[in-house]
Amino acid sequence: MEADNLIEKKTGSELIYKGKILDLYVDTVELPNGNTAIREHLRHKGAACVVPLTAEGEVLMVRQYRYPMAEVTLEVPAGKLDTVGEDPLSAAKRELKEETGAEAEEILYLGKYYPTCAYSNEVIHMYLAKDLTFGKADPDDDEFLEPIRIPLETLKDMVMRGEIPDGKTQAAVLKTYLLEKTGKKE
Repeated sequence: MEADNLIEKKTGSELIYKGKILDLYVDTVELPNGNTAIREHLRHKGAACVVPLTAEGEVLMVRQYRYPMAEVTLEVPAGKLDTVGEDPLSAAKRELKEETGAEAEEILYLGKYYPTCAYSNEVIHMYLAKDLTFGKADPDDDEFLEPIRIPLETLKDMVMRGEIPDGKTQAAVLKTYLLEKTGKKE
């Protein structure tokens, strides 16, 4: 599909806020019709998430408090890349070990997820981890997690009933469920 007629061209950019996790920019762009517009957007290093699937068909999940939402959420293990350009697979392995204590013999790439492409460049790389061995979890000092195991079938039903609002978890769990049921990613 040809989409060149949809591309906006950046003509100016101003860094408004530089943070530890994200930076806020206000850009001026030229629209396809020649007019100008303002685009506020966040730049993020990226992240990785992983669906750790046990031999018994359970997924290792974590409950954690999410400050912006002011609630405890149920999510697959995930975390930001430490640096721009960090290998997302390395980040996924690190987060799996830190948050659950598990390591995987087999890790499959499930694809990219853009959580908020209207105003952020964040990309979350999704993985499925299998053939798990278990050790001790080692969360970051500012990370408080409650691990929980949920059968994949139950988890899929929870997503479909709207009980898991986290988008990366929805996408990764449903992709894992389909992959496990069909044996193929397409």
